[in-house]
Amino acid sequence: MKRLKNEPSSTRRCKLSHLLLVIGALYLVFLAFKFRHFLEIAAMVSGGDSYVGLDSFSMVKDVEDSDLSKSFFSSVYKDTFHRKLEDNRNQNAPMMPSKEPLEEEKRGGTKTIKPIQYPYGRITGEFMRRRNATRNFSPFERMADEAWLLGLKAWEEVENYDGKEIGQGSLYDGKIESCPLWVSMSGEELAGGEKLMLLPCGLAAGSSITIVGTPHHAHQEYVPQLTRLRNGDGTVMISQFVIELQGLKSVEGEDPPKILHLNPRLRGDWSRHPVIEHNTCYRMQWGTAQRCDGLPSKKDEDMLVDEHLRCEKWMRDDNVDSKESKTTSWFKRFIGREQKPEVTWPFPFVEGKLFVLTLRAGVDGYHISVGGRHVTSFPYRPGFTLEDATGLAIKGNMDVHSIFATSLPRSHPSFSPQRVLEMSEKWKAHPLPKRPIQVFIGILSATNHFAERMAVRKTWMQSSAIKSSNVVARFFVALNPRKEVNAVLKKEAAYFGDIVILPFMDRYELVVLKTIAICEFGVQNVSAAFIMKCDDDTFVRVDTVLKEIDRTSPSKSLYMGNLNLLHRPLRNGKWAVTFEEWPEAVYPPYANGPGYVISTDIAKFIIAQHGKQSLRLFKMEDVSMGMWVEQFNSSTPVQYSHNWKFCQYGCMENYYTAHYQSPRQMICLWDKLARGRAQCCNFR
Repeated sequence: MKRLKNEPSSTRRCKLSHLLLVIGALYLVFLAFKFRHFLEIAAMVSGGDSYVGLDSFSMVKDVEDSDLSKSFFSSVYKDTFHRKLEDNRNQNAPMMPSKEPLEEEKRGGTKTIKPIQYPYGRITGEFMRRRNATRNFSPFERMADEAWLLGLKAWEEVENYDGKEIGQGSLYDGKIESCPLWVSMSGEELAGGEKLMLLPCGLAAGSSITIVGTPHHAHQEYVPQLTRLRNGDGTVMISQFVIELQGLKSVEGEDPPKILHLNPRLRGDWSRHPVIEHNTCYRMQWGTAQRCDGLPSKKDEDMLVDEHLRCEKWMRDDNVDSKESKTTSWFKRFIGREQKPEVTWPFPFVEGKLFVLTLRAGVDGYHISVGGRHVTSFPYRPGFTLEDATGLAIKGNMDVHSIFATSLPRSHPSFSPQRVLEMSEKWKAHPLPKRPIQVFIGILSATNHFAERMAVRKTWMQSSAIKSSNVVARFFVALNPRKEVNAVLKKEAAYFGDIVILPFMDRYELVVLKTIAICEFGVQNVSAAFIMKCDDDTFVRVDTVLKEIDRTSPSKSLYMGNLNLLHRPLRNGKWAVTFEEWPEAVYPPYANGPGYVISTDIAKFIIAQHGKQSLRLFKMEDVSMGMWVEQFNSSTPVQYSHNWKFCQYGCMENYYTAHYQSPRQMICLWDKLARGRAQCCNFR
């Protein structure tokens, strides 16, 4: 009998039933293996375990009322700021009410807050330790976990640190440490360390550094971009090295500032001609490069550096022969015109040939000579000082034979915090107001940025809005690997009352956690209508920012700043973002980190999502904020307010915020504002 086409075959039915049986068997095996873990969780939920976390906030009294010989943390320390960090790794953890980890004591009528004793919030520490032994953390989670544990250990060390040691140590008591007038190092010593020579007290005008070295012969490297730009296999011959004057690294994971970046490229780069590039880099933001390529720079007064050309001339293959004919030369001599001999030199560095380079600090800039001949000069950049140059790094295709630094300063003016911290009553913060305020400003700072914080206290934190408590500003600082630095920070916080110490080890990639802490403080510790985030090198015109907020519609949520649209993540290089970290082609609209404002409903949304373990964390905090605002905007309309005057790089006329401002520039900007002029201070 012939089977109809639409009749299902018994073979197909058999295969389908077999497949269902196999799936059912696998499911039973899965349950058998997981049943033990299920019982474990159920026992913990029903049991009376005391290793549980918090589910509620309690207000922290103002720092002036707190006993800071104990832990000094805000409410962000107590719950979601910590709990989110840990619970992100345990999405299926059961929720329990909390009773214990924070203990409050009374001593002399004041409340003190002790650190959380157990690093996990909602389920027992013992269970979490067993789970974490096999759990796969993301790189961000591993970093945060390590920073948290190191932070707890660092805070315990600070609590056990003898206060007398702080007073007697040169770090705090203002003693001027004597520094050597000269420092030398051999090539073997440099190669044996971190390829860095320490300059204990930085440089001074007249200081000089002499480097004797030999450039390597060129080697072949593959550059994929070249295959698209020109014919060939994409290989290029390279010989280059880098000499850098570096400052002190303030945050783990962040490169130290590059006060002078000197990069000779013997085989050239995209220009195909030998070139010497100069630049600076502050908080991983490069300035505008100065390139010397064999063509002399202008002799205009504005271009000269201590009467030296920025770029001297050297011979190039494509230079037009400027030699005059014999007839022209004879005629000029006949009419009596003065003739100066023209001297041309080759590129100062030759592969395999010894050179002697001298770097001298002048009045207006750095001067580089090779073999006794001036080659380039580089003017000092705003925000950097000579005493900041406390390290000399040399890397690249070069053998260093010896380094000799001379005419160095005998002391460093900023090594002791006591020389920059002015312990005066007038710089103390007012207690937190009991009534609602208009704006809370959270200022991100690093542990050893004593001078930066003091400059902010003496300038824009003295604005009328802050003095009247309509605006409140606080610094947010994580911990430092050095216990004596943390001890001084604790003493600074106790005196000025304007620092929120966060209990984890500071890292560049964890800045996003500080931003969450700012939101929590602005909502939980003060009732602010708006929350602003900025850095400790940002100068804020508070009154102007308030006026700009008043111009916006009060009926809509607000996200205000210098907004970026359709920015693409970097996929290559040191600061590349992987597809696992950010799979999308572009970032959401986000405001640059040095200064932006959000309304309190956005901050509350961030805190709520954080508590629900559904807040996406990204290592770039400003991008993270843009992502959170975009998520909030999907349900509640947000008013995106863009203005260039929230300056990302430096300063502009009539600025709202100015970024990368040194303590001296802060004082200058404040003095100009006192005269009614919102002008920049682009001095050295």
